[in-house]
Amino acid sequence: MPPPMPPAMTAARKHLSRRKAAVAGSELECERRAHVAVLTLARPERRNSLTEAVLIALKAAIEDAAHDRDVRAVIIAGKGSVFSAGHDLRELTAHRTDADGGRAYYSLIMRRCNDMMRAIIDCPKPVIAAVEGAALAAGCQLVATCDLAVAADSASFCTPGVNIGLFCSTPMVAVSRNVGRKLAMEMLLLGEMLEARAAMEHGLVNRVVPADRVMEVALALAGRIAELPAATIAIGKRAFYRQIEMAQTDAYAHVAEVMVDNMLHAEAAEGIDAFLAKRVPIWGAP
Repeated sequence: MPPPMPPAMTAARKHLSRRKAAVAGSELECERRAHVAVLTLARPERRNSLTEAVLIALKAAIEDAAHDRDVRAVIIAGKGSVFSAGHDLRELTAHRTDADGGRAYYSLIMRRCNDMMRAIIDCPKPVIAAVEGAALAAGCQLVATCDLAVAADSASFCTPGVNIGLFCSTPMVAVSRNVGRKLAMEMLLLGEMLEARAAMEHGLVNRVVPADRVMEVALALAGRIAELPAATIAIGKRAFYRQIEMAQTDAYAHVAEVMVDNMLHAEAAEGIDAFLAKRVPIWGAP
């Protein structure tokens, strides 16, 4: 589990939680289903765009889940026919009249977005995207950043920025780490829709199911994860994202150390003992 936060960080997180609460009723809905935190983008009339307030709230909610011992997995969903259309272009263009033409605000939004995506990667609990509609631009980036993704057979994925003169450079980071290079470039250069089945075939999503079963399947995945040893899941997720950016030799050296530390953990002792004794393991609190 993450170490206790110092008072300054605790105060900052309380401030973020207050800001989250201010938008939770209209833009982000947070609920608990057993050991799963379900975060739902809830502004379908604006295509669940990632406003500054939503980016702040989503990051705070993910960090809350990361520090909540009772939460074992997180699901991110979206209301309506669009999972998320990405950044709110009206919010962004409103700052063109700023003295600097909007540069400072655009930089702030990109940092907000990057920080939220990093919160997903840094969260010790697996984060699952439940995609019932279109995931566009930064919305596609959000799906690609999640650890797992369940999509409706009617869902679609797109990085359409090139069509409006704004290349999807930040979505490119996550998308290019999910699909092959040629498909990533095709998505980025043409800005065309990728249907759900093709998205699954190329590794952008894990499951494609009928639209009315997306949350059911996402909850089933989360529920299975919740049955597994939480500290081991956290160790594995952290190691996965660290090693994948390393050269192969460095990756093997890193995960060898991870394996040693994991072997010394109480969960490994219980799991191995249970396996050898042919009994069901008893996992303690994370």
